[in-house]
Amino acid sequence: MQFHHHGYVSTQPRVQPAAGTGLNRPEELPDTMDVLIVGSGPAGMTTAATLSSYPDVHTRLVERRDGRLVLGQADGIQARSVETFNYFGFSDEITNEAYWLTEMNFWTPDEQNPENISRTSRELDDPTGISEFKHLVVNQARVLDYFAEFAERSPSRLKPDYGYEFVSQEVDETHEYPIEVALKITAGPQEGEIRRVRTKYLIGSDGAHSKVRKSIGRVPIGDKSDHAWGVMDVLVESNFPDIRTKCSIHSHDGGSILLIPREGGFLVRFYVDLGDVDPDDGGKVRETPLQEIIDRANKILHPYTVDVKEVAWWSVYEVGHRVTDKFDDVDAGQEDEKNPRIFVTGDACHTHSAKAGQGMNVSIQDGFNLGWKIGQVLSGYSDPSLLHTYSGERQEIAQNLIDFDKEWSGLMAAKPEDLPSPDYVAKFYTKTFEFPSGFMTEYKPSPLTTNNAHQDLAQGYTIGKRFKSAKVSRVSDTNPVELGHLHEADGRWRIYVFGDDKASTDAANGANTFGEWLGSDANSPILKYTRNGCDINSVFDVKVIYQQPKEEIELMETPSIFRPVVGPFQITDLNQVFGILADDSIFDAREISKDGAVIVVRPDGYVSTVQPLDATGAIAELFDGIFTPQN
Repeated sequence: MQFHHHGYVSTQPRVQPAAGTGLNRPEELPDTMDVLIVGSGPAGMTTAATLSSYPDVHTRLVERRDGRLVLGQADGIQARSVETFNYFGFSDEITNEAYWLTEMNFWTPDEQNPENISRTSRELDDPTGISEFKHLVVNQARVLDYFAEFAERSPSRLKPDYGYEFVSQEVDETHEYPIEVALKITAGPQEGEIRRVRTKYLIGSDGAHSKVRKSIGRVPIGDKSDHAWGVMDVLVESNFPDIRTKCSIHSHDGGSILLIPREGGFLVRFYVDLGDVDPDDGGKVRETPLQEIIDRANKILHPYTVDVKEVAWWSVYEVGHRVTDKFDDVDAGQEDEKNPRIFVTGDACHTHSAKAGQGMNVSIQDGFNLGWKIGQVLSGYSDPSLLHTYSGERQEIAQNLIDFDKEWSGLMAAKPEDLPSPDYVAKFYTKTFEFPSGFMTEYKPSPLTTNNAHQDLAQGYTIGKRFKSAKVSRVSDTNPVELGHLHEADGRWRIYVFGDDKASTDAANGANTFGEWLGSDANSPILKYTRNGCDINSVFDVKVIYQQPKEEIELMETPSIFRPVVGPFQITDLNQVFGILADDSIFDAREISKDGAVIVVRPDGYVSTVQPLDATGAIAELFDGIFTPQN
């Protein structure tokens, strides 16, 4: 991370100087605000953390509880989420306290003694090395803590407002703050009273039974599988040899278990198959006692046993698969007539089983996707029509999740004799790993994402998918670094300029020519959309990567846009120029053409376009369709 450019810092450098709304942020919930988020789960907290980097946007997050979440039910953290945590600066910390999943073992009925289970295969969790980030298990409450810490350290000093429950909303577009929201106070001396506030945008991150969703007439569409599971987080004494390894366990006639070790070295989560349920029983299966779940677990694990010493949490649920018909308050077909004001995220717009470990992960990406878009609109950089892209992008991703989860949860509930082969579940797990890891998301062409006309210039950076890191050598300090790890959740767009095969000192190198255009031409997005008086890198983070090793690059001869002058003391940032590692070239690793390329990456880490180094017109056109003139 970079600091000191605003003056010497001897305290925690992650605590940024207060600015904008953070200078005099009201401690108590005010009467008006720019954004009101309802619910402090993963989606709501990620949205808040993302918006906290926009100091001119007054964001408040209300939560009906009277304090932080203590016991979270979600626990699986996929590699894409850890990559996202890296943007927010806490991936190392949370990884250090989490359980690291490296393998999944599969158990099926023993061929000689079917009443017993036996291990049939061990599968690597990331068989293709798709990510340098780990697959983790950690309490959801800790994830929320880290996002909350990021938000409080941000320029806007955002903190949740606990003790408020959403009741209703009304929209009056003639008002500066069009949405009037009624909140019920749920804690303190005024408990039970109704408080009314006004906001420009409302985000419902209030769970599967979302009142915000209901208030805009949105409907979850889908069904239940009529199959029930008991889930428990427990401390056990057991002779099962894989008690500390993630396992899929199918028994002969007792059902199945998905076993997931938890963080801390001792806690284990069991998803225990309770079998099919009568769809007309009125949810009676939810009354299943804890002891029955434990007994079923022991039957499935035979000849092994588990002796439950303590239960941290347990529940019974029926698998449901639903996607809300739209993720904002604008009806389909009306997008040209009005812009959205109210949104739903996370479980408020998609519900599914817990088997694939996707709930928290997809919700985090919902919040990140929506947060930067609202921040950019309210900061005056984009027209409000940009906000249509949230529902347009995330609804399709949610449906993809439901389709995948139906197949995976169905396999987990299947009887061994109904599977095509004894190793079918293991093979499916390995074959489909890219999806649950979070890397299959691919946004379609839109105002934010171009077509793939020039995809051949950088085949390793698929347009619409997330920017995958690779190692480069930083010229200024000679350090090898992961290029993608320098991306921060600060609302800025990234422009990665990959040079051609000419010498880096050659003015005719395409990267240098493009850099001169970026820094001096009136059509450059940097000059058009960076406000007068702001640092030249305040909206766009530009980095150049030459095809030569660092020793062949003359730092001070690169175009000035690659050496931006920043901060109140106007100090030159020398950390944006890179060369290749001699034995590990990013050009080879990411299949980047020797002719070079320009790769534009959105604030949430997804590739917006790939263009030739001379495609200045296309770059200008892309940003002209996203930004509004600033000067």
